[in-house]
Amino acid sequence: MNKVILLGNVGRDPRMRMADTSRVAEFPLATSERRTTRDAEGREINMPELTEWHNIVMWGRAAEFAEKYIRKGSKLLVEGKLRTRAWEDHNAIKRYITEIYVDTFELLPK
Repeated sequence: MNKVILLGNVGRDPRMRMADTSRVAEFPLATSERRTTRDAEGREINMPELTEWHNIVMWGRAAEFAEKYIRKGSKLLVEGKLRTRAWEDHNAIKRYITEIYVDTFELLPK
């Protein structure tokens, strides 16, 4: 099973493009994880928050919605699949990117 569920904040306005006959929206989504540890006496200590960035891809009607309503700072819940693709850059170096292809999403209040 390939399923990803993320709740986070949009890092920039969606970048729009065309792929064949379908609109595509791409943007980063930041998720944060609060972490704690314990000291020698067993007291809980807050550690710095850990932020991960995810590359989000929306197609078709979802992309059209993203273009109209999703903006930098929006809180978003997405469900989708992980996809990794490879390409060669202009220096013939093989590059990889892992993206979340969105199946369903919900725009949440801030």
